[in-house]
Amino acid sequence: MPDMTMAAGEGEPDPGVIRRCVCPGSYDPVTNGHLDVVHRAAELFDEVIVAILTNPAKPGTFTPAERIELLEACLDATPRVRIAEVSGALLVDFCRAVGAAAVVKGLRSGTDFAYELPMALMNRHLTGLETVFLPGDPRLEHVSSSLVKEVAALGGDVTGLVPDLVRDRLVQRRG
Repeated sequence: MPDMTMAAGEGEPDPGVIRRCVCPGSYDPVTNGHLDVVHRAAELFDEVIVAILTNPAKPGTFTPAERIELLEACLDATPRVRIAEVSGALLVDFCRAVGAAAVVKGLRSGTDFAYELPMALMNRHLTGLETVFLPGDPRLEHVSSSLVKEVAALGGDVTGLVPDLVRDRLVQRRG
C-alpha cells in the first residue's frame, strides 16, 4: 500500500488563492437545470462566473441584458457568484482574463457528453484550461432551453422547469 502521509501544509491549497470557475452558456432562457449546476459549482469553487455567451448570427428569445437581469434575480441569494457577458472572444481567453481554473458544465446525458467533450479537449489544447463535468439532476434531465422555449411559445406550461420569473417572462413574450 502506498504511503499517504504528508508533511504539514503539503498538498493544502494556498489560502491566498481564489479557486474560480466559469459556467458558460447561452442561458436563453435560464432553466432550473442551469441553476442546479451553478449552485453546485459554488460549493466546489470560491467564485463562480456565469458567462453568458452570445452568437450574433443567432438572435435569442431574450437579449443579453435581459438574460443578465434574469440570472441576477435567480442567483441573488447565491454567494460568490457573478455574471458576465462574453461576446466576440474565445471562452478560453475570457477564462484566462478572469483567472478561472476551470470551466464547469452540466451534463444531462451521454449526448451532452459527446457534444461537450471535443470542446473541453480543444480548450485544454489551446490553454491548458480544464473542464469539470457535473451530472445533472435526473429530475431535470429532459430540460433544455430550446425545449422550454418551444413549449412556452406554443402555450405549454413550463412551471418547474424554469424559475417562476422566467416562466412569466416567457408567457409575456407569447402575448
